[in-house]
Amino acid sequence: MQNYYSTVDNIVLTFSSIYETNYLEQIQLHYERPNGKGFDIAELTLPTYNFTKIMGFSEDEAFELESYARDNAPLIWEIAREIKNKKEMVKCQH
Repeated sequence: MQNYYSTVDNIVLTFSSIYETNYLEQIQLHYERPNGKGFDIAELTLPTYNFTKIMGFSEDEAFELESYARDNAPLIWEIAREIKNKKEMVKCQH
């Protein structure tokens, strides 16, 4: 994942740049939390809020992760769009 967003309760959220699948813009969110043997991991896709991977998080925690994504989606999209626009500007300059 390219874009760091936040750490809450020892859970780090990073997210991808905007990518397109079947004409739908998407962002992949990656949550990770250290545990005694490595990391608990969850991956969720915006705008569908579907988990593509989840290991080590309880059902209640997964609900909280989804709620956090929903609450912060506008800011995540904004950051990802800014990064995408900067990359496109750099391409145009070359």
